[in-house]
Amino acid sequence: MKTILTTTLLLLAAACAGTAPTEGPNPDNRTIIGEVGEPRNRARVHTDLGTAYFERGNLGVALEELRTAAAADPSYAPAHSMLGLVYMQLREESLAAQSFERAMRLSPNDGDINHNYGVFLCETKREPDSIRYFMQAVKNPLYSTPWRSYSAAGVCTLRTDKPKEAEQYFERALRLEPDETASLLNLGQIRYRQGKIDEARKLVSRYNKLAEPSAESLWLALRIERKSGERVAEQSLATQLRRRFPGSAEYQALQRGKFD
Repeated sequence: MKTILTTTLLLLAAACAGTAPTEGPNPDNRTIIGEVGEPRNRARVHTDLGTAYFERGNLGVALEELRTAAAADPSYAPAHSMLGLVYMQLREESLAAQSFERAMRLSPNDGDINHNYGVFLCETKREPDSIRYFMQAVKNPLYSTPWRSYSAAGVCTLRTDKPKEAEQYFERALRLEPDETASLLNLGQIRYRQGKIDEARKLVSRYNKLAEPSAESLWLALRIERKSGERVAEQSLATQLRRRFPGSAEYQALQRGKFD
């Protein structure tokens, strides 16, 4: 379960990372468009570019863009929040904390900033503290993705071995966004452990239709079919797991016959 939770939280952080619109600036044009306008506009443009590079996994260029954004307008809170995420990925915990704390001072009620700071706190093993910031994020009526904060709160609560509380967060996330994949997978895991096999099957099936199946989701689906006595479906999932993820911990568990 640990691998699932770590992966899920990082995806939630990336998904909520920045302020770039869906069809944001082309990173290839960053030198051309990044040097015009007033300081706040320059900071916004470089932050959007930094976000785009962060989401592509190019942390070096993201860091460069975000430092430029923060220099252009030191009071632009989203730039510092994004710097926090980049430093977090680079395992520069002290620099990440400084960036998040500055963003919070500049814009204490911003939903994205509270969410990202919550992710950082959870990743640095301060799970109870992280929940407070996720809940602060969802209080803001202008925050556009509250389901991500509920889902992240569920992930962090699971890390403290409180599945009943985590279950409530995942349920709230799915009421707001039925296709929130992190909640589908994690709630499916909870339902499986509760013995609610039909519900678990629906949740993981929806996950596998919406997202690229992972070793975790295939393994959960396989165990569900095994418990249901559906041997043909079980074998099909075992074949997919072996073909797609032969080096995974889940496939090793299958080989050893360790299903629970």
